[in-house]
Amino acid sequence: MNKRIRLQTVILYGVFICYIFLLIKILFLSRVSITELFSSQRTVVRSINLIPFYSISEFISGSSANLKKFAFGNVAGNIFIFIPFGLYLSVFKKNKRVIDNLLFIFIVSLFVELIQGLLGIGTADIDDIILNGLGGWIGIIAYKCFRFILRDEKKVHTAITVLSVIIGLPVIYYYLFMIKMKF
Repeated sequence: MNKRIRLQTVILYGVFICYIFLLIKILFLSRVSITELFSSQRTVVRSINLIPFYSISEFISGSSANLKKFAFGNVAGNIFIFIPFGLYLSVFKKNKRVIDNLLFIFIVSLFVELIQGLLGIGTADIDDIILNGLGGWIGIIAYKCFRFILRDEKKVHTAITVLSVIIGLPVIYYYLFMIKMKF
């Protein structure tokens, strides 16, 4: 393995690890800090939705402008945060089958929702699993588009590495360190 490929691999894994920290912060620590999470003084409120598209329809039918803003942020956010997951999953896994990657994304998203529900740190919502799956699928499709356009796996890895450095790192840095979420 030459130095350029090793450097690309280190960068991709480094950005991916930072992305995983960002996911942990957004999905588990945006509402409570680590110290509050295990505090006996914390009030735990559990909310679970098992009806597909119920939350989304509630958001859409809401009359308040603030509710519609929150709804758009929730729907778009659940999609956007999993786009990189689908992209990186396609890069790192040897098995490039879309259905296998979508199943893995679904399982990860289900696991996240179960943890949120069990720990009372968010709403366990089937809609979030659907939206996260959609985001992951968009990431997988983006990878497939790179493969179709560039026609070479090495060029795809180079392009994704460059995009990770130019777009991914600044976004991750902004959300991890600039936005005041509890940590």
